[in-house]
Amino acid sequence: MRRLAARGAAGDAGEVAAPAADSTDCAQGRSPRPPRVTLGLFVLLLCDRLIDLCAIWDPGVFLHAAGWKRASGTARRRLNEAETLSSVREAQVERLEAARPRRPGCRERGPVLRMARQQPPPWVHTAILLCLLSLTGAIEIPMDLSQPPTITKQSVKDHIVDPRDNILIECEAKGNPAPSFHWTRNSRFFNIAKDPRVSMRRRSGTLVIDFRSGGRPEEYEGEYQCFARNKFGTALSNRIRLQVSKSPLWPKENLDPVVVQEGAPLTLQCNPPPGLPSPVIFWMSSSMEPITQDKRVSQGHNGDLYFSNVMLQDMQTDYSCNARFHFTHTIQQKNAFTLKVLTNNPYNDSSLRNHPDMYSARGVAERTPSFMYPQGTASSQMVLRGMDLLLECIASGVPTPDIAWYKKGGDLPSDKAKFENFNKALRITNVSEEDSGEYFCLASNKMGSIRHTISVRVKAAPYWLDEPKNLILAPGEDGRLVCRANGNPKPTVQWMVNGEPLQSAPPNPNREVAGDTIIFRDTQISSRAVYQCNTSNEHGYLLANAFVSVLDVPPRMLSPRNQLIRVILYNRTRLDCPFFGSPIPTLRWFKNGQGSNLDGGNYHVYENGSLEIKMIRKEDQGIYTCVATNILGKAENQVRLEVKDPTRIYRMPEDQVAKRGTTVQLECRVKHDPSLKLTVSWLKDDEPLYIGNRMKKEDDSLTIFGVAERDQGSYTCIASTELDQDLAKAHLTVLGRPDRPRDLELTDLAERSVRLTWIPGDDNNSPITDYVVQFEEDQFQPGVWHDHSKFPGSVNSAVLQLSPYVNYQFRVIAVNEVGSSHPSLPSERYRTSGAPPESNPADVRGEGTRKNNMEITWTPMNATSAFGPNLRYIVKWRRRETRETWNNVTVWGSRYVVGQTPVYVPYEIRVQAENDFGKGPEPDTVIGYSGEDYPRAAPTDVKIRVLNSTAISLQWNRVYPDTVQGQLREYRAYYWRESSLLKNLWVSQKRQQASFPGDRPRGVVSRLFPYSNYKLEMVVVNGRGDGPRSETKEFTTPEGVPSAPRRFRVRQPNLETINLEWDHPEHPNGILIGYTLKYVAFNGTKLGKQIVENFSPNQTKFTVRRADPVSRYRFTLSARTQVGSGEAVTEESPAPPNEATPTAAYTNNQADIATQGWFIGLMCAIALLVLILLIVCFIKRSRGGKYPVREKKDVPLGPEDPKEEDGSFDYSDEDNKPLQGSQTSLDGTIKQQESDDSLVDYGEGGEGQFNEDGSFIGQYTVKKDKEETEGNESSEATSPVNAIYSLA
Repeated sequence: MRRLAARGAAGDAGEVAAPAADSTDCAQGRSPRPPRVTLGLFVLLLCDRLIDLCAIWDPGVFLHAAGWKRASGTARRRLNEAETLSSVREAQVERLEAARPRRPGCRERGPVLRMARQQPPPWVHTAILLCLLSLTGAIEIPMDLSQPPTITKQSVKDHIVDPRDNILIECEAKGNPAPSFHWTRNSRFFNIAKDPRVSMRRRSGTLVIDFRSGGRPEEYEGEYQCFARNKFGTALSNRIRLQVSKSPLWPKENLDPVVVQEGAPLTLQCNPPPGLPSPVIFWMSSSMEPITQDKRVSQGHNGDLYFSNVMLQDMQTDYSCNARFHFTHTIQQKNAFTLKVLTNNPYNDSSLRNHPDMYSARGVAERTPSFMYPQGTASSQMVLRGMDLLLECIASGVPTPDIAWYKKGGDLPSDKAKFENFNKALRITNVSEEDSGEYFCLASNKMGSIRHTISVRVKAAPYWLDEPKNLILAPGEDGRLVCRANGNPKPTVQWMVNGEPLQSAPPNPNREVAGDTIIFRDTQISSRAVYQCNTSNEHGYLLANAFVSVLDVPPRMLSPRNQLIRVILYNRTRLDCPFFGSPIPTLRWFKNGQGSNLDGGNYHVYENGSLEIKMIRKEDQGIYTCVATNILGKAENQVRLEVKDPTRIYRMPEDQVAKRGTTVQLECRVKHDPSLKLTVSWLKDDEPLYIGNRMKKEDDSLTIFGVAERDQGSYTCIASTELDQDLAKAHLTVLGRPDRPRDLELTDLAERSVRLTWIPGDDNNSPITDYVVQFEEDQFQPGVWHDHSKFPGSVNSAVLQLSPYVNYQFRVIAVNEVGSSHPSLPSERYRTSGAPPESNPADVRGEGTRKNNMEITWTPMNATSAFGPNLRYIVKWRRRETRETWNNVTVWGSRYVVGQTPVYVPYEIRVQAENDFGKGPEPDTVIGYSGEDYPRAAPTDVKIRVLNSTAISLQWNRVYPDTVQGQLREYRAYYWRESSLLKNLWVSQKRQQASFPGDRPRGVVSRLFPYSNYKLEMVVVNGRGDGPRSETKEFTTPEGVPSAPRRFRVRQPNLETINLEWDHPEHPNGILIGYTLKYVAFNGTKLGKQIVENFSPNQTKFTVRRADPVSRYRFTLSARTQVGSGEAVTEESPAPPNEATPTAAYTNNQADIATQGWFIGLMCAIALLVLILLIVCFIKRSRGGKYPVREKKDVPLGPEDPKEEDGSFDYSDEDNKPLQGSQTSLDGTIKQQESDDSLVDYGEGGEGQFNEDGSFIGQYTVKKDKEETEGNESSEATSPVNAIYSLA
């Protein structure tokens, strides 16, 4: 298991930019001073992440301080060495950090991790370089302050547009006041108002040229430049060269076939029409099939197709050059070339293509290499700095030459050089001056070698050494603008101010030009302007704008006030306080309102004003205040710092090995700060994992069901919060079926053997245990594969023993513990020579299909045992134990029928194989029999003895063997039920049979019906069928026990009685003498005394009086004959509707209702209403008022229940009846008649009492349901509100 810890920077979330540092103070000729501007949040976060990454980069070891003790000795040693070696470097960096003016952002980064330092990848260096460059970028002024224009967006210098679209030339700028825009075209003023097609976007200088109403885009080609102007100056864009994309048509031409001698070189020229930009060239056939390229046939950089030597196979297709144009997305195809190859060997044998000496095999003369491109032995090439250098050498020769590249006096730059086009091209990316020199390519084959030298000169368009930056000064300050560039040849520098040459600008005594530098002294408000520096040579130019702004501004804070910054414990962080002011303010920090400035110890304040906390601790949590001060005033801001616990994976996923189809679980258990939201995600091979149907993601694990080969790879668990994250990685190895073997080859071809060689496929992490070789032949079973042999998994070559006269084709299957691979592609075919058969057909039989024939059959021989063409069989037969001569016949199939045979006579049979090469060995003799006839005799003296009511014993005399006329299979008894001894009982007379295999004289027939009359006949059976029937015998079975009573039903009409009903048994099996009923009461696990009742045979109903309404009953019923009781059937009485006690029901109701919100709310509303009515009544009484009183105090709730007295309960009649036995008084309370256990204080004004049989529960439940469904339809007396109204 490998673990990576790449935790996010502490305090990243919510942090803001630090104060700006004027990184060009020294270059601009003014003293270093505290910063005052910022590049914004984007640069801050970008730099922070990149320096974090550089700080923690180590692909092997990542250890947090908390994990230092758990590190291995080697890891600790590596870390200590790394820290020791880097201590001096870190001290130097810290001194540079303190001395270097800094842009805001780039806080000290990330978690404090102990780690072995290792060189980060190149992209990290590049990204950090960009970050550092951004720290010295242009100074920003808040947009609410006056400032000259600044170009923020513009089109590229070489602007190529699609002629089908409108033209867009971008130019955007910012400034205060907002700038106005105008354009020049070809260095002359471009009057937009005079051209209806041209417009300028609102609040922007972007030009839009609209062709929807017509016009030609080519008319607007030229060089454009944008000017952005306000009252403080003018900024210029680059000179934008506008060109319209072109995709001209290919000229029509008729191409004659190209005639070439096999082995000669050939160049097919493309010559595409010139396009803008240049088209992409590729070669295809006229049927749009790509041309296969290799080191012999390839396309050059110029688009031509080069053949180092032509082969006969090149004539099989034609060759068409295609050009794809970028803007129009069109492909133009040149007329196809056709080749006519002259050869000394006109047979294009594909087997010679991979021949080690293919050219000599085809009679092509070998020759030394020569260069097709470039020509000669030397050439030169010029390339611009920063571009790609492409060197190309294409050579002819037989055999095809190999190309190698070298640099004179040194090695090729390994980090930038790469080979293309089968080593025929060398590309060096991002060329610099060091890449100039002499390069040579060496083309060689076995006939010799040749070299070509290319002299490379590196020139350079201008590039910046020191680009001028915006200059912000206070009145009276000094400063400078520097414009330094390099190039080859050396570029010239031209200064302009507000778009005009500096020489023609009004004189300024405070300004001095010294070559590439402009010096300002004692600047005043009037010195504000935009300066342009234009540096150029013959290869290009650079144009930069830099304004000079003179401001007198008191300090101001640029970040939001009272920010909350959350950081991770033990990390290093930086609190930034971006501000602006002129003159530059000084900045101080305070914590929790303390009067002392924070600096020293765990705190460090940089010159740019940023506060660094080297290691965050819990006590560092608090409120930090930054105060910026200059002569014009002061400003302050506060930052609240919260310290959070780090996110850690304490149980990491482990490397696993799983078989295909099994289930795998990867654990990932995380500990994190509870105040932060945790997100756990998974990567597979460093890409986001798609959780499909076979995967289940939980908070602490990932489960994969039915693991497949595609699931193999590395799985990374990422536990992240808003502030940090932790990673843990594990590798899943899936044991899959092996890949198919490939490249089968037949060697050592012999008459009866061949060597088969193959290349094993990937074993997919499970070693190959076996190889199965299969073969297919095209004569007997074409397309059907058979196993030939099996070999160990350690071999990839085997000698196969072959049979004569088989056209073999082989394939190989690899086997491992998981399963078998797909079969390999088949080998080429190999046919062996013929021979006489070495075996005869197997499974020879002779059997009769009729009484006067015998059919001889055998298993035909397969292709590997035929040994020759025209396989046939010589069939011989004769009667056994006679001295007859052999009858014989030649058969091509697998059967022969001998006719006119006696009945069931044994024969000797022989079947011999024969082909055109001869006969097989002498065959073995097999005994067969002719056909059988029906038996002639029936069993005699059949005797029957009754064993019991369902079985009899049979005995008979066997028949004579000569009457069987075949092989005796069995004796068979046919019997049927004639009638029952019971009157009026219908019976089925379907015939049944009992078989007695072999030659035996007795047997038993069972499963008969008792108390019935039966008839029986006996026959003897051979292979042909039944013989004649014996004399019919009759017998009677005695009486037996009956089957179970049918449809036994238990009904409970009320709580006092249980009704039982049943039907007579389906099979009485005798004379019924009655029924026996046994029943017992039970309540849970308690059983009562068993009661037995006997009934007459005609009784089918019975009523049981319940002893109590709670117990249930279990009934067992059986029928009886004289023999005894038959099968019993058991049923139980239904369960009562509610088996709980009244107290339990009351408790459950209380728990269900009293805790409900609606009930509590209703009770509160009723109490409030009662209080209001009592107040009203009190007021009325105090005023002498009167209120009505009901004449009847007691109102019955409902009619009397006639069944209440005896305690019975009818489920069908009582379900919807109200409670009884209570009455309501004048004040709405309930008076109990018999019970003191009341629900008045608990229910909604309901009333009731318990019946003696506990039936109150059912009544109360029914009433409650009714009240819930009927709402206000309940009786007046049952509502507490109505009772309250009676008081009024």
